[in-house]
Amino acid sequence: MLRFMQRRIVPYIAITVCTATVVFSGMNAKAKGDAVYSLSAGVAEDTKIEDVDPEIPDLAVGAGVSLHVRTDIPTEEEIAYYEKQLEEELQAEREAKYTMVMAKTSDYVNVRSNPSTEADKVGVLYKNCGGTILERGDGWTKIQSGELVGWVSNDFLYFEEAAEEYAATVCKTYATIDTQALRVRKAPGEDGEIIGLLEVGIDLETVPEKEPTEGWIPILYQNKLGYVSADYVTLHLLINEGETIEEIEERERLAALEKAKLNTKYAAVPADVDDITLLAAIIYCEAGNQSYEGKLAVGAVVCNRIRSGAYPSNMRDVIYAPGQFGPASNGTLSKALANGVNESCKQAAIEALSGKTNVGDACHFRRAGGRDGVVIGDHVFY
Repeated sequence: MLRFMQRRIVPYIAITVCTATVVFSGMNAKAKGDAVYSLSAGVAEDTKIEDVDPEIPDLAVGAGVSLHVRTDIPTEEEIAYYEKQLEEELQAEREAKYTMVMAKTSDYVNVRSNPSTEADKVGVLYKNCGGTILERGDGWTKIQSGELVGWVSNDFLYFEEAAEEYAATVCKTYATIDTQALRVRKAPGEDGEIIGLLEVGIDLETVPEKEPTEGWIPILYQNKLGYVSADYVTLHLLINEGETIEEIEERERLAALEKAKLNTKYAAVPADVDDITLLAAIIYCEAGNQSYEGKLAVGAVVCNRIRSGAYPSNMRDVIYAPGQFGPASNGTLSKALANGVNESCKQAAIEALSGKTNVGDACHFRRAGGRDGVVIGDHVFY
């Protein structure tokens, strides 16, 4: 029997048990300090005993037991060591919970083959793009964004809560239909008019609302606002992806081919001085405040109509056709002809009549937005 009296034990008591039984008695002890008993006999168990004063309980030790008691206070180095261990564990938990990063840049950030500014550039992570963490280091993080895999400096990445908050502001949220058939309503609520039906698996873009209705998700349905029940959809962010060097080169190659196709040379349109003046005037009315490229595009549309066979075959009839060019019917074109137009519009008219085009065979244009086509300045050509 061992008995310890009149001594405060802090903070560790380690007992190694081979094959023995440890029995505590005298449980009338009062409280003052902490003691940790570590027992090992195939199974380890930690027991925290509070407030031992002024003597710890009797300890009955069986055969094969070795008792080691630490009565010293932990050193600063030991405290720092355990604090570091705790911080590393917490960091590991955070990294396991948060796997997304977002680019922290006003334009783009380079992605490299190794964690060094001297390593080869393998791709680009653009503004508002993100990816998944593959490996996180002190100064660099290995990510995957689409087909792009490589290292990015931590200085140019949002992590953890910051990444999620940023993604929520710059990325679109989509709703995936989880049921076989889901009604789309004109207004939130079961009383809302049914305007459509969606099949399982369909993704639809959601629409942010200042005052959302609980239980209903606003979506874009056939380019109009609709609502679906929140009980039957899963919401997820669409994270924009970066590009590999190969993807960038291919995109630029295709863009060059498309530009070459648009900037082609068609047959010249026969025209006299009055035709040139009329075309220059309509260019002035429609695109007088646009770049030269925008002016040429308007002239090309007029000439494409003349060549197409679907419209009149002369300049005057094309421009003055009912419902086609607003300035021709509201008096603006007449004023432009009376006052004269600038040399830039005249030059654009001459080039368009010669067969030059920067919009391919497009025969229409309108204000940009809401339609696909070639966008030049404020107009989209199609």
